Amino acid sequence: MNIRTRLTVLFALLVGSILLLFSLSIYYLFDQYREREFYERLRQNAVATAKLLENVEVSGITEEMLQQIEKNYMSFFKGHVTIYRPDNRILHSTDSDHEPVPLQFLEQVRNGQEIFQRQGEVETLGVRYDDNHNRRLVIVATAIDRYGFTKLQSLRDILFFSCLGSMVIVLLAGWFFAGDALKPVSHIIDQVNAISATNIYARLHVGRPKDELAKLAVTFNEMLNRLEQAFILQKNFVSHASHELRTPLTVMMGQVEVALMQNRTQAEYKQALESVLEEGNKMNKLVNGLLELARVNADAGTLSFKPVRIDEQLWQARSQLLKKNQEYRIDIEYENLPGTEEELIVMGEEALLQIAFQNLIENGCKYSKDHTLIVNLNAGVDYIQLTFIDHGYGIPPEDIPHLFEPFFRSETTSGIIGHGIGLTLTQRIITIHKGYIRVESEIGKGTCFEVTFPVRKTTPVEKSVAFELDDKP
Repeated sequence: MNIRTRLTVLFALLVGSILLLFSLSIYYLFDQYREREFYERLRQNAVATAKLLENVEVSGITEEMLQQIEKNYMSFFKGHVTIYRPDNRILHSTDSDHEPVPLQFLEQVRNGQEIFQRQGEVETLGVRYDDNHNRRLVIVATAIDRYGFTKLQSLRDILFFSCLGSMVIVLLAGWFFAGDALKPVSHIIDQVNAISATNIYARLHVGRPKDELAKLAVTFNEMLNRLEQAFILQKNFVSHASHELRTPLTVMMGQVEVALMQNRTQAEYKQALESVLEEGNKMNKLVNGLLELARVNADAGTLSFKPVRIDEQLWQARSQLLKKNQEYRIDIEYENLPGTEEELIVMGEEALLQIAFQNLIENGCKYSKDHTLIVNLNAGVDYIQLTFIDHGYGIPPEDIPHLFEPFFRSETTSGIIGHGIGLTLTQRIITIHKGYIRVESEIGKGTCFEVTFPVRKTTPVEKSVAFELDDKP
């Protein structure tokens, strides 16, 4: 069942239920009104009959009285009245074939209780009447409210056929309005089907700005913007990666071809192999960077996060870089010394954090003339802030927005060996650790990278486990 049909059925069921409830309420209330009105008519006629016979023992029942009693009940269909003496004998009855009334019924009426009951269409009323001789007479009046039942039947037919006709109208109206309500959805579907990889720049037309469907179109357009950016980045990534990999391969192949053109001395072969090895190392470093970038771009849910101390990862990254580059000078300073170790703990993956810190430290040292970098660590209550400050060449303001794009390199550092994926990888690592990175730079004075992480409070159990691990040799 499609949405339009389902909406039409639900709308029809809802309106039909309301119509049915409304019709039943009208029918029930009218039936109650008919019953009360007929009860009052029976009661008035019963009392009037009793008054006519009030002095029956004094003056006797005359023909004129009987005609008057019969006249009172001519307005009722099959109407009859029977008056009972205090000893339950019949004083007068307009029905020669009247059915006997139970003694319990008579006693209840004689004790002051008016009884109105119905069997089929026949309705019976029992009323007590005290005449002038202090006799408690019981008047039992029966009749069929043919006029009232006829009107009730007519009302029932009117309501029934009105509901049927209304349901037909409701179904047609529901089908029309559901189609009108879903028309923008069909329009969106047609537009979405027309979008493919070849025209991903196309966007959905947004109708009424306050409409929920317009909000859906806006959301879908925002998703298309992200997809378009991802396609562009992927396209540029593949293009730049191919170029970066092709360059060392070309150099390696050229070195090997030159070496094989004629016999060489051992020193010349060694020089050629060293050149090939250098290019191979560059390629290996590039491939490793690409693999790490692909890894962190995967679903962050596959990464194994645990409590990690930021300062320990910072010192380990410093140690690893100094082993490979002894000319680097890396100073780590505590701007705000934390009171507890909890202020230095974040949820993260050690290997990725070390990669990010090594990239930032290595960039600072590599692009500084004196190969010096200062790292300031500021531990707050809810955050940890790391500031990487160098006194290098600086970055032009127009290049700062593109720093974290894959393979982007500023013209000021084009003469220094690099591939342009380190900062992209670093930003992605910081982002999946729920942190953010900010850059400030001035040409000729240096660059400052500011990294902020949210602090993760450790539980007592985690703290005790950490102490036990630290105590182990």
